[in-house]
Amino acid sequence: MTESDWLTEGFEQNRIRLRAVAYRMLGSITEADDAVQEAWLRASRADAGRVDSLGAWLTTIVARVCLNVLRSRATRREELMGVHVPDPVISRTDGTTPEEEALLADSVGLALLVVLETLTPAERLAFVLHDMFDLPFDEIAPMVGRSPATARQLASRARRRVRGADVQAPDADLGRQREIVDAFYAAARRGDFDALVAALDPDAVLRADGGTGRPEASVVVRGAASVAGQVLTFHQHAALAHPALVNGSAGAVVTLGGRAVAVLGFTITNDRIVRIDAIADPDRLSRLDLSVLDD
Repeated sequence: MTESDWLTEGFEQNRIRLRAVAYRMLGSITEADDAVQEAWLRASRADAGRVDSLGAWLTTIVARVCLNVLRSRATRREELMGVHVPDPVISRTDGTTPEEEALLADSVGLALLVVLETLTPAERLAFVLHDMFDLPFDEIAPMVGRSPATARQLASRARRRVRGADVQAPDADLGRQREIVDAFYAAARRGDFDALVAALDPDAVLRADGGTGRPEASVVVRGAASVAGQVLTFHQHAALAHPALVNGSAGAVVTLGGRAVAVLGFTITNDRIVRIDAIADPDRLSRLDLSVLDD
C-alpha cells in the first residue's frame, strides 16, 4: 500500500469523527463539512510518513481549520447581529443513523451549542477537544499558541460557562416527549393559550432565528405566558408539523404549501417544555437535510 492509499483509507476511517469534532466546534453542518474537506486537502499535501497516530494528527488539522473559521467570524458583522440558532441535526423519528449518532454523542443539543457560541475561539477549542474528545492539553496547547497550563485554564473557564448556563438534559423517554410536542401543536392549532402555557415550564425560553430572510421572526422570548403568546402570533393554521428528531430530541419540520418554513427543536424536562429553538431562515433551511419530509 502506498502512502497515498494509506492516508486516503485512514482519512475515510476517521471522517465521521472529524465531522463530529467540526460540528461541535462550529455549530454548522455546512461549515463542518467544509472544514473536513479543507482538512483533507491539507493532509494530502503534508508529509504523513512520520505520523505516529493518524487519528490524532487529522483531529489536530481539522481543529486548526475550525479555529481559523471561529476567529474569522469575529470580523463578520452579520455573525454578531440578531439571534442565531446553530444548525440542527434532523433525523427520522424511528432513529438516527450512525453518522448522526456520532454528531450527537455527549448529548450535543442545540442549547449546548448556543452556549458554546458564547466562548472565545480558544476556549471552545480547548473545551471541545479535551472534554468531548479526550485530547491531552499538551496536544491542544500548540493549536492555540499557549502553554499546556494555559490551555487547561481555557477549558476550565469554558466548563464553568457551560455549567453556569444550566443547560438542562431532556427527559429520556422519546415517546413521552413526542406526546408533549403533539399536544403543544394541537393547542396551537386550537388557539388554546391556557393549554400552551400548561405545556411549558414557567421559565421556558423560545429562541427563533429568522436570519436575513425573515428578520421579523428573530426573537428571544422568556416565560411561559410570553412564549405561548409568541407561538400563537406566528402560528399559521395552514401549516403542517412533520414529526422529526432534532438533535436527538422530539422536534418538527413545519411546512406551508409543501415548503419548509421552520425547524423546531424542543427540550423537555420533567414533562414540561423548557426550551424551543427554531430556525425560520429560508436560506439556511434550503441547506439543511430535510429528507424526513420524504416519508
